[in-house]
Amino acid sequence: MGSLSIWHWLIVLAIVVLVFGTGKLKNMGKDLGGAIKGFKEGMKEGDEADKKAVEAPKQVAQQAAADQQPVDVKAKEKTEA
Repeated sequence: MGSLSIWHWLIVLAIVVLVFGTGKLKNMGKDLGGAIKGFKEGMKEGDEADKKAVEAPKQVAQQAAADQQPVDVKAKEKTEA
């Protein structure tokens, strides 16, 4: 059993067209293309959301570091009661 030649693929294609018809194949191709487009858009939105999720804590930490002021604290020694 070797690989399929071009003639085998042409016969398979002819059978598929006879069984399903060109109209149905066209609709299936359109639906598949729309699904792939939607998947790609979803991946782009997910990447943008991931970037925002990573950058937000960094911005909060930078702002908190800028807002901090030193605090003067005196330590007391513990006395026994």
